[in-house]
Amino acid sequence: MNVPWWIASRYLRARPRTGFVRLLTGISIAGVAVGVAALLVVLAVMNGFEGEVQTRIAGTDAHVILLGATTDGVSDGATLARDLAGQPGVVGASPFTYAKAMAFHEGLSEGVVVKGIDLATERIVTTVGRSIKPVLDSIPEVTPQGEPGIVLGSDLAARLATRVGDRVLLATLQGDATSAFGYAPKLRPFRVVGLFTSGLYTYDSSFGFTAIGASQRFFELGDKVTGVEVRIEDMFEAPAVGERLLAAAHRPGLRANNWIDLNHNLFTWMKLEKTVMFIILALIILVAAFNIASTLFMVVLEKRRDIGVLRTLGASPDVVRTVFLAEGLLIGTLGTGIGTALGGALIWVLGRWSFIHLPGDVYFIETLPVRPEGMDFTAVILAALVLCLAAAWYPAWRASRLDPIEAIREQI
Repeated sequence: MNVPWWIASRYLRARPRTGFVRLLTGISIAGVAVGVAALLVVLAVMNGFEGEVQTRIAGTDAHVILLGATTDGVSDGATLARDLAGQPGVVGASPFTYAKAMAFHEGLSEGVVVKGIDLATERIVTTVGRSIKPVLDSIPEVTPQGEPGIVLGSDLAARLATRVGDRVLLATLQGDATSAFGYAPKLRPFRVVGLFTSGLYTYDSSFGFTAIGASQRFFELGDKVTGVEVRIEDMFEAPAVGERLLAAAHRPGLRANNWIDLNHNLFTWMKLEKTVMFIILALIILVAAFNIASTLFMVVLEKRRDIGVLRTLGASPDVVRTVFLAEGLLIGTLGTGIGTALGGALIWVLGRWSFIHLPGDVYFIETLPVRPEGMDFTAVILAALVLCLAAAWYPAWRASRLDPIEAIREQI
């Protein structure tokens, strides 16, 4: 039997002479539990947020994008896409065009990013095809009404008060003409053939998709495309794969970009925020640890005679110190265990029922995601136990320094 641990457990279970010690012990356990639970839930939410944003961005955007050195674009994009699709580690490739315009409908106007795509190959590269309602096999270059088709983001369509079948007018200064009054924008009607909903407000509020041919004619691109999108097997290898594809293309003047570099600031901010939140919420556990120190000081005062008896029976100062360190660690372990169970239960509830809704224009997503990770649980549990043990050190050291004769005499 480990005598110091046995004595510590007896002290923790025994009824103290004053109810104040028991109250302090309960507060210490509750404080550690609340801090651990809060930290686990917040980290799981931040992991879920980061994962959800990564998945949606990497789904709506391609993993790797090959672009021309200038805004003139890339010639023979279909051939380049076929060549890239055959490279190792590549799932698919698709050419695209990218330009900005103004959209008008019944007196309303909004800026729109017009992306020309081949919907058949786009489905292999991004999730755009799965996010369009109604389901389309392709975006028509010419609708039965004689106008090119366009798919608008759901939030953009709502701001323009348009529905499927409505006619919108796009205006651009690319290929503009001069008149007696200066530059005149180029105008062309498009017919809304579908609505796009990705769940990311940035895309749903600003993007419109049309056929590559229709985009090339409207923006006067000729037979050129802006670039080629590529989907790869491991999206986190995008920077390295981008450089390899650039070399395999054998086309001077191309440049590679990827979803990680495009969203570098966002992901850096999320990692920094997670670290800061860990530190801030760990302060809750630190406050609870100070409560443990106060509790142990009270226990030391109450058990002075017991300490004196132990010392006269031959217990060394190390044994006395271990007794109170063990009691502080037992309090911390009990609080950490309760907090871990409570945090795990809250994470499960949040994951099972998405009853917390977020403004999509602020947080990219509209429901609160959670993704618990084993490393986070390990880090929080270890941090809590270390803080509790550190808080117990000084009271335990003071107890080991008590003079046994004086301790017994004061209690007689």
